[in-house]
Amino acid sequence: MRLTKFGHAAVRLEKDGRTLVIDPGALTGPEALDGADAVLVTHEHYDHFVEETLRTAAETNPELRVWTNPEVARHLDGLGAGRVNAVTHGDTFSAAGFDVEVHGQWHAPIHPELPDSRNIGFVLDDGKLFYPGDAFTLPERRIDTLLLLSHAPWANSTQIFDYARAVGASRAFNTHDALLSDAGRAIVGGLFGTLVPGLAYAKLAIGESVDI
Repeated sequence: MRLTKFGHAAVRLEKDGRTLVIDPGALTGPEALDGADAVLVTHEHYDHFVEETLRTAAETNPELRVWTNPEVARHLDGLGAGRVNAVTHGDTFSAAGFDVEVHGQWHAPIHPELPDSRNIGFVLDDGKLFYPGDAFTLPERRIDTLLLLSHAPWANSTQIFDYARAVGASRAFNTHDALLSDAGRAIVGGLFGTLVPGLAYAKLAIGESVDI
């Protein structure tokens, strides 16, 4: 599969002529959805999901299908039977030729005074890739490539590095990094070599692609 990083939390995955997009939120341009066959959305926060953008893409492409948690699915009522699929932890399905497993239920805690919110992660193609969304979910399987949250106002570096260790993937790429400067990205990337031995971590620029 070929992975392309888009702004902040969005990635495009291409395989056998089909395209899957994950979390095309407000910090990503709508071009991330151009030609997409399917979309996965981890949760309803604006940096991962924009209802208007996804509705426009679905209206432009009648074949586009969406898989997400029930809360996000309710925002997309009216797109047509079978086009929006609500899934939860333990579900499996096929989207745009990718085999997908759902892992996790909750967003990482943000603050005790804020309500919990739902978040699901997606394991693709028998562990080849894991996208956890805004959570530190530990999938109950081997993972080859982890799309790793690099920064969030509610996370600290210890959590991020310890999470990467716990998942045990052999390779990781950056996501959720729009609030980091270039210097911040370099610092985070450099620490992985010290704190997560054995993890091949690479920083992808927006628009950069890699085969995995």
